[in-house]
Amino acid sequence: MLIGMTSEPEQQIGVGTPDAFQRLWTPHRMAYIQGENKPSGPGAEDGCPFCSIPAKSDEDGLLVARGEHVYAVLNLYPYNGGHLMVVPYRHVADYTELNGPETAELADFTKRAMVALRAASGAHGFNIGMNQGSVAGAGIAAHLHQHLVPRWGGDTNFMPVIGHTKVLPQLLGDTRAMLAGAWPTGELPAR
Repeated sequence: MLIGMTSEPEQQIGVGTPDAFQRLWTPHRMAYIQGENKPSGPGAEDGCPFCSIPAKSDEDGLLVARGEHVYAVLNLYPYNGGHLMVVPYRHVADYTELNGPETAELADFTKRAMVALRAASGAHGFNIGMNQGSVAGAGIAAHLHQHLVPRWGGDTNFMPVIGHTKVLPQLLGDTRAMLAGAWPTGELPAR
């Protein structure tokens, strides 16, 4: 049973018809829905969170690993536990704007993130991708970022399908520490 939930159906008093639904409140999602921390314009000077994260401590910025050209950071509004992003330091919007070293390190960090997520959480698979432009679903279209969402067999249950709610069993700070500890250094072995 979830904290704050009872086996008794919820009783609505005074408004509407009792519907017997139990609710799992996720008020942190409202900040995302309302566009909190979204840049107001196309440049880094317009409050881009991806440009400000590297100046924070790893814990405060939820940074998992830092490279020369890119960094790995947990998604503040995750689709699944361990959902992270690989982000170039340079403020670019389109994948074609990356130079050779940035492209290579983005690919390398993607592989390292997969190794870390498998080691730390036993992920069975991954959804990996970029939403290029706001019409393609990018929440922050002005600064390129690649998503890595770990997946496990059977991880789609009734909550997201019926309840449109994702239950995340771990605090982001704890997830960040776990993944940072599992981040591979040195040459990656071929799989």
